[in-house]
Amino acid sequence: MEPSDLVDGYKFGDQTTSDVRVCFKRADDQAEWFCCHSSVLSGNSKYFADWLSRNDIGSNNCIEVDCISADYEHYVKVLKLIYLPAESIIDSFESVRSAVGVLRASTLLKCELITRSCIEYLEAASWDEKEEEEILEVAQSLGSEEAVALLARLQAPNVSAVKNVFISAIRFATSMESPSPPFLDDLKTSAQEQIDFMLHEDDDTALVTMDEDVRSVVREGLKKLFSTLKIGLDLLTSEYEQLPEQAEQRVLCSLADIDWMANVLTKIEMMNEFVSGWSEISGYVLSVVQDKKYSSGLWLVKAKLIEVTGKAFDAVGYGSVVFPASSRVHFLRMWLPFMQTTKRLLDEKLKDDAIPQMDADLFQNIEGAIVSLVLALPSGDQADILGEWMKNAEQFRYPDLTEAFEVWCYRSKTAKRRLVGGLNGSGNPTVSL
Repeated sequence: MEPSDLVDGYKFGDQTTSDVRVCFKRADDQAEWFCCHSSVLSGNSKYFADWLSRNDIGSNNCIEVDCISADYEHYVKVLKLIYLPAESIIDSFESVRSAVGVLRASTLLKCELITRSCIEYLEAASWDEKEEEEILEVAQSLGSEEAVALLARLQAPNVSAVKNVFISAIRFATSMESPSPPFLDDLKTSAQEQIDFMLHEDDDTALVTMDEDVRSVVREGLKKLFSTLKIGLDLLTSEYEQLPEQAEQRVLCSLADIDWMANVLTKIEMMNEFVSGWSEISGYVLSVVQDKKYSSGLWLVKAKLIEVTGKAFDAVGYGSVVFPASSRVHFLRMWLPFMQTTKRLLDEKLKDDAIPQMDADLFQNIEGAIVSLVLALPSGDQADILGEWMKNAEQFRYPDLTEAFEVWCYRSKTAKRRLVGGLNGSGNPTVSL
């Protein structure tokens, strides 16, 4: 933008045709006067038009505008932009920061055309975080229509839009459409991270996750992850001898995805789907990883299996997922021997850097869930499980079911007295166990 640009036949700064001078006053700075034309100023700025309507330029042709030093250059640029043809204004902006400064000045000077040009430029430009904060600040001084146009990208989407994005993210995060090539792994991870972010205390997303279409896609994604795990385990037997690390990594990635999905299902109250599916596939999973050929390997996979299964124990043990007693007993009997053996072997290899060291808090949390699960079983099932636990106590120190044993003993001792008391009390044959 050059001062020689003309509008209405006038040139900015031309002393020979100027009838008014403008100064942007700054504290402690020498005043700089710009030669302008009253017709141009009044036609493009309501601020200058109001001033000119109140003052006689024949006796006072000097307009002083208060201005802070940080905005001085932007005010001067607005003055120059007033002299530019409308179609040239947008092309004059060098950066987002410059356009924001001009927008701030043009808003105060009430230059509607320049303000619209700034908004049009900013609406199409990319912003960094700091620029976004400045834009949000200046938007507060705009009218509602202008602010909406400027901040269109920041407006909260409607529930339908959130639903569509969430479904697409679930499909991508679970590789539902087709197996993801290696170069898309980062995008899959990003999709999982953004789903976690969307589920974090967001009212709109909470409404979306109750939608049956969304929940149906989540179920489909979970089935896909279980299917992928089964395929990985099928290939494990044929690939392990030649490419053990690659074979293990495939299974490990599947388990990591299932672990992530379990966290998602917890947040949207669908853990019953996870526990049911994990219970169905558990028999096959254990039949593979407990094969003798893997007795001294697959440590990362075995450790991850404990972590994933711990989430199922937590859901069942503390009652967030309601399962029949027979199913709870079956699940516990399937996984308890594996956990006991694996925990003992991991403890024996504490000094081996090649063996993963699991968090002690994780084992403690799983132990607490198992204790809670056992205590909620019928007393006969409790007796069977506790009897087996005591037989193997010298060999396996984990889990410690002492608390469950003590409670069972107390309940057994008092059960008959409670039963008799219930039958004999006030003629009401209520049984209280």
